[in-house]
Amino acid sequence: MELINQFVLAGAVLLLLAILASALSYRIGMPLLLVFLAVGMLAGEDGPGGIQFDDSGIAYTVGSLALAVILLDGGLNTRAESFRASLRPAATLATLGVVITCVVTGLFAAWVLDFGLLEGMLVGAVVGSTDAAAVFALLHAKGLTLKERVAATLEIESGSNDPMAALLTIALIELILAGRQLPGWETLGLLIQQMGLGLAAGLGGGWVLVWLVNRLPLERGMYPMLILAGGLMLYSLTTVLGGSGFLAVYLAGVVIGNRSPRESTNILQVHNGLAWLAQISMFLVLGLLATPSDLVEHAPEALAIALVLMFVARPLAVLICLLPFHFPWREQMFISWVGLRGAVPIILSLFPLLAGVAEAPLVLDVAFFVVLISLTVQGWSISALARRLRLEVPPAPQPTERHDLATAQASGHALFGYRLTPAAPLVGRQADALRLPGSARPVAVLRDSEAVPPEAAGTLVPGDMLYVLARTAESDALSDLLVRPEAPAYLEKRKFYGDFVLRGDAQVEALCAQYDLPLPETAAGRTLAEFLGLKLRGEPVAGDRVRVGKLEFVVRAVVDGRITQVGLRIPTHLEDAP
Repeated sequence: MELINQFVLAGAVLLLLAILASALSYRIGMPLLLVFLAVGMLAGEDGPGGIQFDDSGIAYTVGSLALAVILLDGGLNTRAESFRASLRPAATLATLGVVITCVVTGLFAAWVLDFGLLEGMLVGAVVGSTDAAAVFALLHAKGLTLKERVAATLEIESGSNDPMAALLTIALIELILAGRQLPGWETLGLLIQQMGLGLAAGLGGGWVLVWLVNRLPLERGMYPMLILAGGLMLYSLTTVLGGSGFLAVYLAGVVIGNRSPRESTNILQVHNGLAWLAQISMFLVLGLLATPSDLVEHAPEALAIALVLMFVARPLAVLICLLPFHFPWREQMFISWVGLRGAVPIILSLFPLLAGVAEAPLVLDVAFFVVLISLTVQGWSISALARRLRLEVPPAPQPTERHDLATAQASGHALFGYRLTPAAPLVGRQADALRLPGSARPVAVLRDSEAVPPEAAGTLVPGDMLYVLARTAESDALSDLLVRPEAPAYLEKRKFYGDFVLRGDAQVEALCAQYDLPLPETAAGRTLAEFLGLKLRGEPVAGDRVRVGKLEFVVRAVVDGRITQVGLRIPTHLEDAP
């Protein structure tokens, strides 16, 4: 009993230290996951903590379960609209991209580590996939609002490339242990089995969980637990049957998040906290497993492998995989750089250790070093690079609070709360005379801890909490009217999109005549949406730009793949244009 209490105390202290250290990371811009990993390493056998931990089986179990929780949360926060622009390129990166990265990195690893070809390829397979935990955490923790095509490609790729990396790792281990040199057709069959079972279990299981949530009368706090238990069951069951449990749990999250089940806001909030707990726990355990003195011994070789991975293998894979999809060079460069390595390479490096491969300890050390370099160099520079490449878009306004009504499934209504800032557009207006979109109507104003009906609230002032009853479909238009998100000056909507808002169905010839622009050859007889679609050569997203003469058209809104609103930037706003 005393030993158990000591374990609980040590775990609680490490968790508290990791959370406190994260506050420092916000001040200096240090990636959070690197903080958690560093705390674990400092607590380990080579650090001041002196904790002896070398059980790779426990580390693998904790890491796998934590990653399943993180992927479930990532799926819950992935909007279905993102798949329109990013599913095909992300799927290509998650399959062919992993193979290219594995081959290029593996060939170099075999040379620099003096390994055989298969052992070198094993190193490439272990570090060949991007990490969902790292991508989700760093993109969101940095407060970035990226172009949807870029963010969705990175998130979908990182959430779905684990099956290919795991398949390559397992296949190479089997070849090494069997003394064979080339994989057989059974490898392709294993890939189809992994992907097929993961896809079927994820989509089917997600639908079943939504059905259960909407029909079971439970305590409010039980619905997030139902989703958690169901997601982990899908992960484990799919894995036992020979499929990709990681793909299954991610897709289940996507289905659940986009079906808006009962208590969806509560589910998202709870799972956001669970995902952070999983990330902290996973990186603390993996940090404890690391032996820094061993990492230093092989640092030159591991650093060389990390540099080849970041500057040769990943960019080459992105260039080849995205070539058919006409991604702009800026987006390709960013996607290449944000090929973040995190927990997955370390977890995969435990496979050869558990299987008894002779080179496994060195593979584990190399994987740790590559992860440290990736989180430090790439993770620290994401914000600056996104700004430099002009891939950020103005943040979407969001309500301060959202409360789904018990009958939301039937009526589609929710209660939205908005904290009014001095810059809020409706400050100074009469609360009972607001013109709100659709059927939305104010129901109360919370001022100085007193709830006041709109007709008695008078003029809205900064600090008021305005509660509005509206349909969930009206939330975006409502937030645009009531919220002015805090953002850098260069992301101010008027500066970013321009002074004028044009309809997508406007005729290009009329616009060119009105603004004295030369009429492009491909624009005759076309609407603005059709013309921009031709120029962009792919699924458009907000933030896409097309230069015509001295002016610039900026895609402002896209509905079902069709451009509905376009911003027109005038010459004084083009000082930062390419």
